[in-house]
Amino acid sequence: MTPSDILRAKLNLETARLAWPELERHFARGVVVRVKPGFDLVDAALQVAENNTEAVQAWLADGTLVRPDMDDAQRWHAAQQVFWGVVVAPWVLVQEASDTDMQDEKKPA
Repeated sequence: MTPSDILRAKLNLETARLAWPELERHFARGVVVRVKPGFDLVDAALQVAENNTEAVQAWLADGTLVRPDMDDAQRWHAAQQVFWGVVVAPWVLVQEASDTDMQDEKKPA
């Protein structure tokens, strides 16, 4: 197992669901980064944690990673959005949870 594999596993374990009220204070501090739906949140977190500047800059340029704005915050507040999130200090990477995610979580194991 490589150090990247170990870090990926650690980040995966640290990924959790967050409701908008839990994320709001981080948004206000300017440390939230939104990950495009369908993109691997853990992979994005790994590249940020490993300071892979080339990948992160490319994702910022193509919209895979975005610093949310007030329009996002207002939409999230109105919808009481739920997210998948992971902290890669100082950043909080989030991805909007879909309705399917919500239904899957309610299913018995």
